[in-house]
Amino acid sequence: MKLKLILLFLFCNSVFVFASRVDTLRVMSNSMNKTIANVVIIPDTYTTQKEGFPVLYLLHGAGGNYKDWVSKVPAIKEYADKYNIVVVCPDGDVTSWYFDSPVDGKMKYETYVSKELVAAIDKGYNTVKNRSGRAITGLSMGGHGALYLAFKHQDIYGASGSMSGGVDIRPFPAKWDLPKRLGDYANHREFWEKNTVINMVYLLKGDHLKIIFDCGIDDFFHDANSRLHAKLVERNIPHDYIERPGSHNWEYWANSIKYQLLFFDDFFRSKS
Repeated sequence: MKLKLILLFLFCNSVFVFASRVDTLRVMSNSMNKTIANVVIIPDTYTTQKEGFPVLYLLHGAGGNYKDWVSKVPAIKEYADKYNIVVVCPDGDVTSWYFDSPVDGKMKYETYVSKELVAAIDKGYNTVKNRSGRAITGLSMGGHGALYLAFKHQDIYGASGSMSGGVDIRPFPAKWDLPKRLGDYANHREFWEKNTVINMVYLLKGDHLKIIFDCGIDDFFHDANSRLHAKLVERNIPHDYIERPGSHNWEYWANSIKYQLLFFDDFFRSKS
C-alpha cells in the first residue's frame, strides 16, 4: 500500500512539473484606453529551454472571449507541450472582427493584436521575436481576423490560418454587429469592400506568407471559403485549403486545429 502511495505521489508530481502552464495576461491597450485579458499557454519545457519559443496567436469567434479555446478545447494545452510553442488567445471583444473600425474610434483591435499585444508577449516571455516565429489563426470571426491581420502585417506574421472563417463579410450586411464596425452597407460600401479578406489577396506575393484554411461543407461560410481558394489559385498564391464534412461548431474546430498545428509546426521547424 505504501509503495502504491509513493508511486501515485511521484506520478502526480511529475504531471505538475512537466505540464503546460496557463497564464492570464492583462495588457493595457493605449489605442483603446483599456486593459484587455489574454490567455497565454506556456509549454512544459519553458523553464529549461534557452532558445526563444515560437508563438501561435489563436483567435476566438463572434460571441466568444479569450477563454474559449482553453475551456472548450482543453487539449490545446497538450498541443502547446507537443509542439513546444507558446499559444496566445487574446480577447477580441464580442464582435470586434479584429480590425480598426473606420466608424468607431474605440474599436482598434488590429492595432491591439498586431502591435500592442505582440510587443507585450515578446517583452514578457522568451519568444522568437520576428515573423519566422509567429503564426496566427482563429475560428469564424477569428478566422477572418487571422487572415486579415496576417495579410496586412506580413512583417509581423510568417504563417496564417483560418477555420470556418468569415472570409467574405459582404453577404451578411446585418449580422454579428458588422454595421456597428463598418457602418451600414448601403452608405459605407467602401469600408466593407476594403475590409473583407477575399478582397485583400492583392497584398500577397508568392509564398512569402504561409497560408492554411479550411471549412466544413455544411457551414454557412463554406461558399466564401471556396471562392477564396479559387481566387488564390487564380493568383498563383501557394496555400493549403481543406474541405471536410462539418458544420460551424466546436466539434469541427477541435478537429481542425490539430491539422493546422501540424502546418504551423512545419513552418516553425523550417525557420529554426
